[in-house]
Amino acid sequence: MRPDEFPDDIRPYLIPRPSGDLFYRCLQCEGEFDIASLLYTCPDCGHVLLIEDRQWDRLKECPGSFWRRLFDYRRMLNMPALKGVFLFHELIAPVLPLEDIVYLGEGHTPVVRANESLRRFIGMDFSFKNDGQNPSASFKDRGMACALSFVNYLIRTQGLGEVLSICASTGDTSAAAALYSAYLSKNVKSAVLLPHGKVTPQQLSQPLGSGARVFEIPGVFDDCMKVVEYLAERYQVALLNSKNAWRILGQESYSFEVAVSLDYELKGKVVLVPIGNAGNITAVLGGFLKLRDLGIINYLPKIIGVQSEHADPVYRYYQQTELAKRVFRPITVQPSVAQAAMIGNPVSMPRVIRLVETYERMSGAPAVFVVQVTEQEIMDCQLIANRNGHIACTQGGECLAGLRQALAAGIVSQDEVAVLDATAHALKFVGFQEHYFAGDLDPAYQVIPRAELKNSPSLIRAPGLKRFPASGQPLPADEFQAFVEATAKEIAKELGLQERKGRDS
Repeated sequence: MRPDEFPDDIRPYLIPRPSGDLFYRCLQCEGEFDIASLLYTCPDCGHVLLIEDRQWDRLKECPGSFWRRLFDYRRMLNMPALKGVFLFHELIAPVLPLEDIVYLGEGHTPVVRANESLRRFIGMDFSFKNDGQNPSASFKDRGMACALSFVNYLIRTQGLGEVLSICASTGDTSAAAALYSAYLSKNVKSAVLLPHGKVTPQQLSQPLGSGARVFEIPGVFDDCMKVVEYLAERYQVALLNSKNAWRILGQESYSFEVAVSLDYELKGKVVLVPIGNAGNITAVLGGFLKLRDLGIINYLPKIIGVQSEHADPVYRYYQQTELAKRVFRPITVQPSVAQAAMIGNPVSMPRVIRLVETYERMSGAPAVFVVQVTEQEIMDCQLIANRNGHIACTQGGECLAGLRQALAAGIVSQDEVAVLDATAHALKFVGFQEHYFAGDLDPAYQVIPRAELKNSPSLIRAPGLKRFPASGQPLPADEFQAFVEATAKEIAKELGLQERKGRDS
């Protein structure tokens, strides 16, 4: 739809111009810093940062109803810069000109309602939001679109020359960082650090395919993160982990899209997200807070973070109900099939603590919860979800298991409706499925395959045949017809099919 075809009151706002006054705010000392350069921690106290807008209140000059109409109309535009997460330009990074925005097809992933069988299995109505349908097959693309657009802006306006992007990863971050960096390959090169032997082959192939320098190091993600932090503090690199506050801004689009998919009616709604480095839940909280502050939504949904018992530092923190007694303590993780969430010292934890306090104050009641699930529940729930028409990754299975826990604990009720984050595509974690079916998962995962969930192919070689088709060796017509008939009858026998009456045998 062309801009001149939109309503008169929408047209002036349809294509956003750079606006706002963004700055970094330290969550510890409250220091404020210019965004003219990439900062990841406070120069004064070393704490993590969030990005805020000094001119935020300008957006309140328009009522929430106007913003809803604007975003809905803007979805009809065919401008690449506004087709992705920057459809919500004013809420994400309004200082960026549209010419600097990198769009690779991210955002606007489908919300797929669970079928009747799966709803009955859980005991309530819910949907999966399939963020595995982003370009690199995970939710990380949302943040990378914003972070690399800002890098692109700095390159153009400040003449930075060649930039090296770098990140630590359990798989998804490296895939997204390498992909978006490759799109800017004229000016951006990419390097990623992965824990050796703890990334699936599918995930490892992605940054390699995008041309990144890939370094595997001993240890787990937390160890990789320490090395990357050391590099970022001492060398000219663009850190692309969720310590980068621009990443958080891009990932807030998840909340905006959930609101759109529910027609902005969030009363009685619940959003479940897996917690790894805590950037995702930070963004989800921040996104809904922005929508509520502008009156775009009238209610804040419940937020439920989910962690495996093998990597549960955030769950342990919130188990202490007395606020004054809460102390965050990093943990040593154990192997988890939800590899993207296998993090014992999430860098965004200070952000979570701050935003949870704000979220519950605005909600007027407890509204953020963290539940713990077993590795067995994660794998079983992933397979059960996918047997009912979804493409959930192990983190999606973690969310489904978390919903069951939340319902059993009375955190949610059967009358509420949930949206579950399937953060990546199921095919990224197909190795865990294969090992589950084969019954040879590493004992460290503490998963025992359930017979009714196992599956494997069956080779059909119909008896009585002397020869079978082979590549480059076709059978004579009469032998091939005999092969077709004999094979079809064997398959019909295996499936218990009855031949239709009146057909020649």
